[in-house]
Amino acid sequence: MKAKHLAGALIGAFVGVIGLLWLLQGTGLLRIRPILCIANCEEIVGPSPVWAVSGLIALVIGAIVVFVSVRGIRRP
Repeated sequence: MKAKHLAGALIGAFVGVIGLLWLLQGTGLLRIRPILCIANCEEIVGPSPVWAVSGLIALVIGAIVVFVSVRGIRRP
């Protein structure tokens, strides 16, 4: 049972970190060049509300998953 909660916490942390990255890029606080491009890949120039909102949603979902998973680990 604890492995399931640990996996949930790790997945939630990953989603939260990705959400934070999207949020920072969407607000224009962080700029990262594309690493692997298949089509017409360009940097996001300036703030992007779509990425900021998507990042905030992913960050909140990741935090909830981590909270629920850690809470499950603490229970006997």
